[in-house]
Amino acid sequence: MKIAVEGCMHGDLDKVYETIKYIENTRNIKIDLLLCCGDFQAIRNEKDMESLNVPPKYKEMKSFWKYYSGQEVAPVPTIFIGGNHEASNYLLELYYGGWAAPNIYFLRFAGVVKFGNIRIGGLSGIYNARHYHLGHHERPPYNDNTIRSVYHVREYDVHKLMQVEEPIDIFLSHDWPLGITDYGNWKQLIRHKKHFEDEIQQETLGSKPAAQLLEKLKPPYWFSAHLHCKFTALVQHEEGGQATKFLALDKCLPGRKFLHIVDIESDPGPYEVQYDEEWLAITRKFNCVFPLTTDVETLGVTPLDMQDCRKWVNSRLEEKGAKPCEFSQTVPPYNPSHSVSNTTFSGSPHNPQTLSFLELLDLPYVLDNVSGSRDCPAPASSTQRGDYSEGIPIEDEDELEDDSAEPCNKNQ
Repeated sequence: MKIAVEGCMHGDLDKVYETIKYIENTRNIKIDLLLCCGDFQAIRNEKDMESLNVPPKYKEMKSFWKYYSGQEVAPVPTIFIGGNHEASNYLLELYYGGWAAPNIYFLRFAGVVKFGNIRIGGLSGIYNARHYHLGHHERPPYNDNTIRSVYHVREYDVHKLMQVEEPIDIFLSHDWPLGITDYGNWKQLIRHKKHFEDEIQQETLGSKPAAQLLEKLKPPYWFSAHLHCKFTALVQHEEGGQATKFLALDKCLPGRKFLHIVDIESDPGPYEVQYDEEWLAITRKFNCVFPLTTDVETLGVTPLDMQDCRKWVNSRLEEKGAKPCEFSQTVPPYNPSHSVSNTTFSGSPHNPQTLSFLELLDLPYVLDNVSGSRDCPAPASSTQRGDYSEGIPIEDEDELEDDSAEPCNKNQ
């Protein structure tokens, strides 16, 4: 299976898909999947811009709306995680994951999906210690504080990922795992990113929860973005044992190292996105302690037995199937000839895909509840790093090759 991995999308879907087409034509290959490591910016219309935390000069519609509206269709299946520059109101609709547009799948705030027989895990957002132990209390319309805290990683989501026991093939995070620079050529990195040196020396560059997940999950591949540069590392987890190839990529700009092709052994296609049974069981087990307040949350032992929950999920998938619900629009798409900037903000609607997912697992919809507690259902029979500093591409440190391509250069 040939997988294209992209760093920060920043809404430039047209340019990235053009680059993939260019690679396919020049190398005579077929890309089976595109993975994006955050800052996807799934902006559907002008109102979504109000939930995007970027300086005013960066508030542009870009090209996602064309794929949401159906004017364009993604030419390759695409899976993405969230970063710290997102239409947070839309991603909240799809907290459990779902199609952001036809053929473009949001991996969820945290979770695992299958593409063919490849298991792909991901953690959206960036780490900030002040908000890590809080619940998902932010709701649109966001204020100056919640528009930032909404994309901060929460312990609840990391705790669920720490329950994964079956092997993960690929993991995506937006910010880098803390300490990952120890496993690569960090001296070369700081020659081009001098302001990273203090953080590397003080061991503050990166995400502590991501480092914990790297140690626990030990995936063969880990891809990140956020810092707008390319960096490679090889993490040897134990003597002669498992190793993780780490790769961080840039954003789509001329001459930048924003795309890489990896070939992973897999079953023959055709491939499609499917729910992961183990992750569904974890989601069902922990949904009853979904934290939704600004209180510091303590994660206790939930009453559901994982083995029984796994059997229940297996039975449910045999009955309903493992294919996610189809895409559906929940707000009107952007119309270049008709502004909707003065329309009333209607909050975050109940996305039919989320309702379908919860129905599959026989779970209540709790995203409306920003206070109080929920009864568990009985088993059914630190510092924010700015993303807009100009990065400078670094040279290849190992066998990972540069897959920046000409179409992005020509169209910028």
